[in-house]
Amino acid sequence: PRLDCHIETLQLDLGTLNDRVLFAGRHLVTASALLDLVSESWLRALVTHCRAEGAAALFTITYNGRSSCEPLEPEDDLVLDLFNRHQKTDKGLGGPAAGPDAATIAERCFADAGFRVRRAPSDWNVAPIDRDMQHMLINGWAHAAREIAPRRGRTLSAWHARRLSHVDAGRSRIVVGHDDLAAWPPGTV
Repeated sequence: PRLDCHIETLQLDLGTLNDRVLFAGRHLVTASALLDLVSESWLRALVTHCRAEGAAALFTITYNGRSSCEPLEPEDDLVLDLFNRHQKTDKGLGGPAAGPDAATIAERCFADAGFRVRRAPSDWNVAPIDRDMQHMLINGWAHAAREIAPRRGRTLSAWHARRLSHVDAGRSRIVVGHDDLAAWPPGTV
């Protein structure tokens, strides 16, 4: 009937999880669009802190490596592969990022620590009307792909131009795969 909730915001460096202030007395640890940027060792440290505090966890919008565009272009799979490889580079959060494997790794880490874990898809379905979002996604994918494969620049530039022309013509649809994950500590509901 009544929710008694205290929310506090902190600005901290998440590069390491050594600051106990981040977890002390917390009942829920939550973030959005974060887990795919962190390393497996960072995830294990997170789980250890959650377990020590008896805190539940909720993480949303974790990129899972699946994306698709319509209409199809011959280089779509190449760009997706290069982007996924880029996602696994070091983002400053404990070493090479978990990238598209983050939700799977987090699920395993929490389960290994005795948490009950639920995971569900939360894909972005970006419609033709969402041109700004589509431009941002395509530009980001092209940039990441070029960083991983600079010698493929001509191929990637051609893909980039064609993909943007689909957006500008109002015929582009994009799905970006994401997962949400909730974990409850041992002994809770």
